[in-house]
Parts: sequence; C-alpha cells; structure tokens
Amino acid sequence: MRETFEDADPELVLMESERAQLGRVGEERAREFATARACARAALSDIGHPPVPLLRGEHGHPDWPHGVVGSLTHCRGYRAAAVAPAAQWRAVGIDAEPHEPLPEGVLSFIASPEESALVAQLMAARRGIHWDTVLFSAKESIYKAWFAFTGERLGFGDARVVIDGSRRTFAARILAAPSTGQGRRLPRRDDGVSGRIGVSRGLVLTAVSIGWGRSSSEPPAFRDERAS
Repeated sequence: MRETFEDADPELVLMESERAQLGRVGEERAREFATARACARAALSDIGHPPVPLLRGEHGHPDWPHGVVGSLTHCRGYRAAAVAPAAQWRAVGIDAEPHEPLPEGVLSFIASPEESALVAQLMAARRGIHWDTVLFSAKESIYKAWFAFTGERLGFGDARVVIDGSRRTFAARILAAPSTGQGRRLPRRDDGVSGRIGVSRGLVLTAVSIGWGRSSSEPPAFRDERAS
C-alpha cells in the first residue's frame, strides 16, 4: 500500500491515455486523479508490476492490470492505493474520510439498529473517535471490494459490520443475494471479510481484504509514506 499527504503534478505523473480520459477538469480534480495514480503505480512496483496506465472502467472504478486487485481512495489532503496479486486475494478495498462526525441523519440512513447501538456504545466507552464515521468508512471499503470482485453494487443495508474498538478492527457479514452479474460471489458460509481501522492526522482510514482462504485474510496496513 502507498499513501501520501501531498499532491503530485499531473503533467509529470499522468500517462497519455490517462490525460485523454481525464479531459478538461479543474486543477483540484486533476491533482487528485493524478496523485491517486502515482500511489497506484508505486504500489504496483512494490509487488513487481511495471508501470501501466490506470483508467476508469465502465462504472468509474479503476481498471487494474490483469492479475492484480486493488483499490484507490482520496479525501481532503490524502490519497492512497492498495494492490495485491489476484492469485492470493479476491479483492481489497480502502477508504479515507475526514475524522469528523457524520452529518445529521446520515447514521440512521447507513446503519442498522444494531450498528447504531454499537456506535453509541463505542462513543460512550472510547471518546475521541467518531465511530459513526468509522462505520461509514468501513462500509465504503467493503463495498469497493465487493464491487471489484462481483461487479455488483451493495446498498448500505447489505452488509452488517461489527467493530472491535480495542483492536481497531472490524468484520462484516454480507447479506446481499447471490450474484447475477459477473457470476462470481463470496462464499455464504464464510465471507472472509475483515478490516483494519486507523485514526490519525485528522483522518479515518479503513482497509478490507477478501482472501481465498483464512490464511490470506489480513487487510493492507496503512503507512505514512509519500508515493512519489
């Protein structure tokens, strides 16, 4: 995994096909797009993969090279990419959010009654962390990984998340119906969805992995490292 708190220069980072796909956008969007791809190429290099263009797929998701699974995230002042060999991992998903409370009404929209109760317990027991935003970010990471593997979108109610506040981890049970898209879905008896939580430098960071077996279910770790 590679992450950065500083933006790269699009003129120096983007490949020709990426520039063409990006088109005419504002400076902030161009830097966001370029820096995420700088992170991705650095992460690909870490696993021995040559630099390649990283274009958006039909639904806006990254189109990773054959044999690679990965995920991008960006929010205010932060960009990151995680990649892994597809032979070892079904999918990975990462997400970053500002460490702030969710806007009013959002928690009730994204959370089940059980998840809302868990957030309330964590907020009372472990002050100083916005656990509502942690839950939101965890679901975003899960949904990215699910879509990358199945080609299908999840709603907020399609995953039940349990957060372990002391260990800074979470686990999820997928409630969605069997896939009818790419014909691939996760095992129902053991989804193997586990995740890590990081809270630092004004950010909530989550990462989830979906392995091919219990031995490969460790999510990517966060590192404070520049991508370029």
